[in-house]
Amino acid sequence: MTKPQRHASPLCAALRGAAAALGGLSLWAALAAAPATAQGVATAAPEASPPAQTQSQTQTQPQTQTQVHALDGHRVTLDVYPAVGPLRGAAILSHGFTRSRRTLSGHAQALADAGVLAITPDLPCTFDFRCNARALAALVGALRAGGPFGQPVERVMLVGFSAGGLSSLLAAESPGVVGYVGLDPFDRVMSGETERLGLAAASRLRTEALLLRAPPSRCSAEAVAAPWGPAMPALWRDEQVAGASHCDFESPTDWMCRLACGGTDPARQQQVRRGLLDAAARWLR
Repeated sequence: MTKPQRHASPLCAALRGAAAALGGLSLWAALAAAPATAQGVATAAPEASPPAQTQSQTQTQPQTQTQVHALDGHRVTLDVYPAVGPLRGAAILSHGFTRSRRTLSGHAQALADAGVLAITPDLPCTFDFRCNARALAALVGALRAGGPFGQPVERVMLVGFSAGGLSSLLAAESPGVVGYVGLDPFDRVMSGETERLGLAAASRLRTEALLLRAPPSRCSAEAVAAPWGPAMPALWRDEQVAGASHCDFESPTDWMCRLACGGTDPARQQQVRRGLLDAAARWLR
């Protein structure tokens, strides 16, 4: 009896095409190559839920706002998490390749609860890290000017996950940026160039930096950003989270990341969160 021929789903085909076009952002190359389950979606343990809020906390917590801004000629949608209590400074959190601002909402809310105005933009340029960096620099300038974000903010930290870590690094010398956090960041050699874009920027960066990284895996291109730490003149900490997957650095992550890059663990996620809050305590005071 002849078995029916199996065809790749349109989703898998599209992901393979995106991974091939990018030629190096390995999270999604891994996702395209990952085996499908019988239902087409891998099951995974859900992320740890945040502690339940009391009724008084819910009533007093400022509401997240979604805004659209023109940044370096691009219309950028972003979520604004107002600081709870006295304003200490601001943080801009940038997502990874093909991800969205919502995959860093948990980190943003934790920073807001600690008195930091947190902003998560949808990066405007999929493959152009320098373009994203210019948009981030424009957003830093808007924060320093005040306007739609409230009072002017003088101290801003940049946080970036995976490919967003590379874009954030390229913007980290902008006036007003006092610290950079790379969450398992990515690096690559751009077409027509000979040096890795992030490594070159890391060696010039005078802004203090914190690197939080997973052990080498295909989803971090085998820890391609590991050389950044020794090259950084103002490195504060370079911390490898033991046993972490690429997805442990998002908050919240989803089944797509876990399918490609492995499961998450509440203890590892908490270690990442502590690093972010340590950075805010150090730079935004």
